[in-house]
Amino acid sequence: MEKVTEKQLEKWVDHIRIYANNGKVADYIPALKRQNPEINAASFFHLDGECVQAGEADYFFTIQSVSKVLALAVALMNHGEDAVFSRVGKEPTSDPFYSISKLEVEKPSKPINPMINAGALAVTNMMSGKTTDDMLHEIIDFVHLLTGDETIDYDKEVAQSEYNSAFLNRSLCYFMKQNGIITGSVEELLDVYTKQCAIQMNVKQLAKVAGIFANEGKDIETGEQLIPHHYARICNTFMGTCGMYNQSGSFAINVGIPAKSGVSGVIMGVVKDVGGVAVFGPALDKQGNSVIGVKLLEIMSRYYQWSIF
Repeated sequence: MEKVTEKQLEKWVDHIRIYANNGKVADYIPALKRQNPEINAASFFHLDGECVQAGEADYFFTIQSVSKVLALAVALMNHGEDAVFSRVGKEPTSDPFYSISKLEVEKPSKPINPMINAGALAVTNMMSGKTTDDMLHEIIDFVHLLTGDETIDYDKEVAQSEYNSAFLNRSLCYFMKQNGIITGSVEELLDVYTKQCAIQMNVKQLAKVAGIFANEGKDIETGEQLIPHHYARICNTFMGTCGMYNQSGSFAINVGIPAKSGVSGVIMGVVKDVGGVAVFGPALDKQGNSVIGVKLLEIMSRYYQWSIF
């Protein structure tokens, strides 16, 4: 398969800049509202270790809902498949990521999948740490392991802004606590979850993480199995069926790779046995996905014939 080159990636990133005008920066989290919609960046990490990038590739953003994939991997490694899926389902949904409606009709009121907010909160509640710091650092230490970069941390301002405005997530937590899906303090869980979402990376670091999922959970340089193969496959499957919220169906048709978006404007994509891709552009479409991110991945998938379908 033809490799992604820096020259070609730069050309496409320049081409898609105009599409940012079709989106809007997330405004329900005050700290994200200040993001410049004109910033964009992309990176591709090949499984031979070569990394190419374009745009503002050193710009740091918060990974937001991309962290749901990482927390899921940690929960699976901590507790195993049966325990995790006793508290969260495996099915996609057409409902918005913040929806509470399915919790009211499902029995035993467990979230329908780990990529919606309710499911992600239930997964974060499964971290093994005894304190909120321990729980958070299980995820951050996992990020350090995948990237090989121990400087990665979370943005304190964004985390506090999300915590202060997390009214819908509080509602989801209290509903699930009433029904025994989550345990412990709701406020402590939200403290961990908002900091988890505020983990900062650039596209080069995130593309390397995606590359490990593309490499069946193995470290790209050493070949060490960092994520058990079966758990990496589960995470990739959830990205393929649920990763782009209620745009996941059209994304599967137009792009056709496992991917996870975040409301900061990031998308992480997995191209099995080829490499990992990360795109950032803060302007979002109506479903909450990066406008330029989706457009770039559509272009790249068609050109390189990435679709798994």
